[in-house]
Amino acid sequence: MSEINKLKIFNDPIYGFIIIPNALIYDLIQHPYFQRLRRISQMGLSYLVYPGANHTRFHHALGCMHIMQKAVDVLRFKGVSISPEEENALYIAILLHDIGHGPFSHAMERSIVEDVHHEEISLLFMNQLNIEFEGQLSLAIQVFQGDYHRKFMLQLISSQLDMDRMDYLKRDSFYSGVAEGNVNSERLIQMMNVVDDVLVIEEKGIYSVEKFLMSRRLMYWQAYLHKTSLVAELILTKVLKRAKELTEKGIILHCSEPLMFFMQHKITIETFDSENLDLFSQLDDFDIISALKSWQKHDDFILSSLSKMIINRDLLKIKVSDEKVPTEDLHVLKDRFALENNITLAETNYFIFKGKIKNQAYSKEAEPIRILKKDKSIEDVVEASDQLNLKSLSKFVTKYYICFPKQLV
Repeated sequence: MSEINKLKIFNDPIYGFIIIPNALIYDLIQHPYFQRLRRISQMGLSYLVYPGANHTRFHHALGCMHIMQKAVDVLRFKGVSISPEEENALYIAILLHDIGHGPFSHAMERSIVEDVHHEEISLLFMNQLNIEFEGQLSLAIQVFQGDYHRKFMLQLISSQLDMDRMDYLKRDSFYSGVAEGNVNSERLIQMMNVVDDVLVIEEKGIYSVEKFLMSRRLMYWQAYLHKTSLVAELILTKVLKRAKELTEKGIILHCSEPLMFFMQHKITIETFDSENLDLFSQLDDFDIISALKSWQKHDDFILSSLSKMIINRDLLKIKVSDEKVPTEDLHVLKDRFALENNITLAETNYFIFKGKIKNQAYSKEAEPIRILKKDKSIEDVVEASDQLNLKSLSKFVTKYYICFPKQLV
């Protein structure tokens, strides 16, 4: 295929036309590792709440690359020197930043591949691709890891105001229909600048930053931490844990080979070799859904009950409050459920449990969002803003939940 033929265009419902800038990016998008992202949902099980939220990590990665192109154009226009090699490294790093996500995004990290985070797997994928593409990803990996001397490049990929957040808020808001999350990424990008190799937002963009942080807070409560999405993800985590437990006892479960491999083996970041990576690259949402469909009919009461809950969207009851849930409330429910279903008290932990969720729209501990004032001084957005609510946005808000079967109400 000629180089010209690789300069394709994607039609995106949010940005319109997304242009593939060069043949290398085209070949990365075409790679099976990246095509797998078409089968990983961006918002996990949120489609059980918002029926339109069926978009994928593939959409999101392309969107991030598109707005990175816009950011590079704006910064160059303002006199920031970005070489063609650095430009390409930024596109590759943002395109591949989520390539390590497992099925339904975060549920795998807490159940099957327990102690390995998706960022670490993304890096493993990037290193493997770098071998296949004969070192053409080296600079992108350096930037992604924060090892490159130009700090603003990492900030564009991973910070409190990065291309990743700008795209997912806008995209998730669009597909879910939660209008509060819609951010003006175009305006934010136009206001970007670089001072001493650090990313700043010009003062006249401060209201756009405030709106961005407020949108992030609202999206977390209304979408990402919506109680039904939360309970569905918790159930999925429990299903996978139970499946792993049964597998360890030698009970054969029907599922795909890659899923079976990760249930039979404890994989750590140290043992995550290229063979394991290849198997992981074959895992997607479809493996999990087809396993759940099969496990609905399993003899094990816990596995079948939890699998049915997700397949039929007949979930556990979840109550969220500002107060901690008393442990004795749990004991009463567990005793009753164990008796009614002839299971042990330990087994009731799969159905009755409590926990907490935290939301912080802006972290003072992390790298700040810097505002470039008209007098050329630089200030943290919280200090520069005249909005009192920004100070409250940097506080942790904690809520407590309890989950239990509906028949115990």
